[in-house]
Amino acid sequence: MKTKNILMIGCGKMGGALLEHWMSGGDNFTIVDPALGQVPAPAQLVADAGELGENSYDVIVVAIKPQMIADIMPAHADRLAPGGYVLSIAAGCSAERISNAMNGAPVIRVMPNLPAAVGQGVSGICPAPGVGDDQRAHAEAMMARTGTAITVDSEDKLDRVTAVAGSGPGYVFEIARAYVAAAQDLGFSQEEARAMVLGTMAGTVAMAEADEDGDLETLRNSVTSKGGTTAAGLNALNGDETLTRLMRSTLQAAYDRAVELR
Repeated sequence: MKTKNILMIGCGKMGGALLEHWMSGGDNFTIVDPALGQVPAPAQLVADAGELGENSYDVIVVAIKPQMIADIMPAHADRLAPGGYVLSIAAGCSAERISNAMNGAPVIRVMPNLPAAVGQGVSGICPAPGVGDDQRAHAEAMMARTGTAITVDSEDKLDRVTAVAGSGPGYVFEIARAYVAAAQDLGFSQEEARAMVLGTMAGTVAMAEADEDGDLETLRNSVTSKGGTTAAGLNALNGDETLTRLMRSTLQAAYDRAVELR
């Protein structure tokens, strides 16, 4: 795939998490962000768009807050080279709003999650109408460098990805926090509890990923002896389906909020 010149507008926590992995593909990056002190080499950083001169770019990445798009992005619309596209990681901002701000340019929306910082992210990709096959392939290749990438066919489906994966690290951190607290209540130090909980979670996920044909219920049953300690714990955890209902409510609430933010 031909090397592309990419202009990134803004580079907050999520943008920074993605940038190093994106650069491994060999594309050339220029970042406009007055708040940054430095960016990973060989990316170039400018504090003001006036420093860009007459340069044009194959891809413009929108990595600013949604409420800033209408004010900031129109100034960059003419910098998009012929055949170029806009890639947006601005959560909750529709492709139509972004395209309008960029003189009708084709837009690909991406919903990443923060584990992309360690190359273990899960991202949803949604090409809007008018996006070409080459543009879509380039965006998919970029996101594959940050972990798992799932292409969906509608922005509504992308909102559902947001509910499951985009917000998902928050749910997992909260479950882990409660798990660690419970282990401390059993008499372990915070350090001991954290090591046991995170190690158990990581090992369990690795087992599930290694058993690609395995059903999660079957895997759960394989470590649960009738009348044993695991069975007793599982009965307390979800014997009345409370956990199942809570997870459904969690995802529904996140999805509903994503819809409100469109």
